[in-house]
Amino acid sequence: MRIAKQDIPTKINVPGAIARQQINFGDATGFGMLSGEYFSLGSGTDISPLLKGLEGDLCQAPHWGYVLEGSLVVTYADGSQEQPTGGDLFYWPPGHSVRADAYAELILFSPQHEHTHVMDHMLAKMAG
Repeated sequence: MRIAKQDIPTKINVPGAIARQQINFGDATGFGMLSGEYFSLGSGTDISPLLKGLEGDLCQAPHWGYVLEGSLVVTYADGSQEQPTGGDLFYWPPGHSVRADAYAELILFSPQHEHTHVMDHMLAKMAG
């Protein structure tokens, strides 16, 4: 799920302050501690080869975040895709892969146990 800033409903709009809120933007129940992550991905970066061997060959950690700049293609287990770009908020449920079509910077908030497992798997793939 992705949403552009201008599509997030305005909750408060007073002189000097605007607050937007998208409710029901993913469920973190039962995931425990979250980690805050900052990613820089070069143009053409595709993490799918590094996910081979995980369940469904996909990242099984959910992520909530914000694309600072650039463009990504997120592919889900059912084959559907979406393209978050700079300025978009997003929620990626478990069962996805990511490719950067252009240089991209993004901030993620992820359950640390689940995502550390995925990143350790990716590091092992790169080392081996």
